[in-house]
Amino acid sequence: MGQAATAEQTLYPNPLYGTYARTPQTFVRGEGVWLFDDEGRRYLDFVAGIAVNALGHCHPHLVETMKAQAETLWHTSNLFQIDGGQKLAARLCAATFADKVFFTNSGAEALECAIKTARRYHFTEGAPERSTIITFEGAFHGRTLATIAAGGNPAYLEGFGPPAAGFENLAFGDHDALNAALARPDVAAVLIEPVQGEGGVRSVPDQCLIGLREACDRHGVLLIFDEVQTGVGRTGYLFAHQRIGVEPDIMAVAKGIGGGFPLGACLAREEVAAGMVPGTHGTTYGGNPMAMAIGNAVLDIVLDEGFLESVRERARDLTQSLSGLLDLHPELFEEIRGEGLLRGLKCKVPVKDVVTEARNQGLLLVAAGDNTVRLLPPLIVTSADIAYAMDALEATARVLDDRSAASA
Repeated sequence: MGQAATAEQTLYPNPLYGTYARTPQTFVRGEGVWLFDDEGRRYLDFVAGIAVNALGHCHPHLVETMKAQAETLWHTSNLFQIDGGQKLAARLCAATFADKVFFTNSGAEALECAIKTARRYHFTEGAPERSTIITFEGAFHGRTLATIAAGGNPAYLEGFGPPAAGFENLAFGDHDALNAALARPDVAAVLIEPVQGEGGVRSVPDQCLIGLREACDRHGVLLIFDEVQTGVGRTGYLFAHQRIGVEPDIMAVAKGIGGGFPLGACLAREEVAAGMVPGTHGTTYGGNPMAMAIGNAVLDIVLDEGFLESVRERARDLTQSLSGLLDLHPELFEEIRGEGLLRGLKCKVPVKDVVTEARNQGLLLVAAGDNTVRLLPPLIVTSADIAYAMDALEATARVLDDRSAASA
């Protein structure tokens, strides 16, 4: 039985905004790759807080770091120097293309900073007319007014007034439209996810990213990568673009960088960030000492020798296992998508049925667009964990097959 309702729940039976269709289940404890609900049942967590809990639940190094920082200093504001922020920014710059970092609390805020940085760059370069950001169908960049305009999803835009100006959403893979847009004098930047997460775990082909970088350079357009979901080891590299050697001018990061603590960042080349002078942007909580301590703790582990190689090894295990599942159940699944430990299974049956039945089998998954189920295990996942997940998916497939046969 679930826990008894508190007095507050009785007085206010549903005090929250109705913006989430939550599963009626409450988790009370996490340990590594496992979650435990209030009825004592455990679940293998292949959601990881939607790619946030990169190191699983209650990782000892993160727990000890949080305890130590909680007894030292929580918040001072950006009126003062924050040593942990200087350190974390330097480590991110040393490991990437970037020279400058702005810390935020979330991915949407990191994207807002990226958008402002791109437009401000052209303004300071004497081209204020360059303000349009090119984006792509199926993208997800956040829930602020600017980032829903960037994503272009009509369902997210409806009812919030005119969309924020300055965004043009192109069809995914329409090279002719992209080339035409890049040649226009009003275009400031292209914003793209190397792998679309929310949009159905769709990877941008390597050659397309290489060609995009070359085209942006040719036309004086900035390239922004949204690596909120793909970053911090998720694809087996610190950032997804590093596998093919294509560098952006600006990058938005969040989710895994905090290992479960709210943390995001906007990274940029020095000349691109030069226009972001005092007064152009700000944040009250972003870069606070607690977040910086935990962000550094995450990098301690992710940048440790052999860690990313182990992620790539487990990714190969997962891909091989999913291929076997696809071969066994072509009536349910039709395609494997994504990279590393960001994987998608394109379904032939309603994706919600797969997610629901997998949960009944003790495996937590999350849906994405295009009727695709996402598998986002913590980066510490083992071969044994993957085998457990495949057993649960195989049991899920049998249940769905039996259900289909019974209704035929």
